[in-house]
Amino acid sequence: MTTATPKQKPKSRKKSEGMPPYNVILLDDNDHSYDYVIAMLKKVFGHPPEKGFELAKEVDSQGRVIVMTTNLEVAEMKRDEVHAFGPDPLIPRCKGSMSATVEPSR
Repeated sequence: MTTATPKQKPKSRKKSEGMPPYNVILLDDNDHSYDYVIAMLKKVFGHPPEKGFELAKEVDSQGRVIVMTTNLEVAEMKRDEVHAFGPDPLIPRCKGSMSATVEPSR
């Protein structure tokens, strides 16, 4: 005698599947320390310190760096979190957060 196994339901697709990808791009400035950038990338994007340091070096040398690729809604939310992160307490002249932008991924 054989027993029937219940059919598995297909996994639901993520809401973002099929949506065009967007890059969150961090822009360089001279008012934020590497420590600030590394801490911000960890808190906002979940990047470990080693990855944060690599991204901080790249934004410093190239003027911009892609920190995340995702759907438009999440990309805009993460950009806004970067803008709301606040000034760098290690640099007295720093008056606000870093800048970031969202661009379609190519």
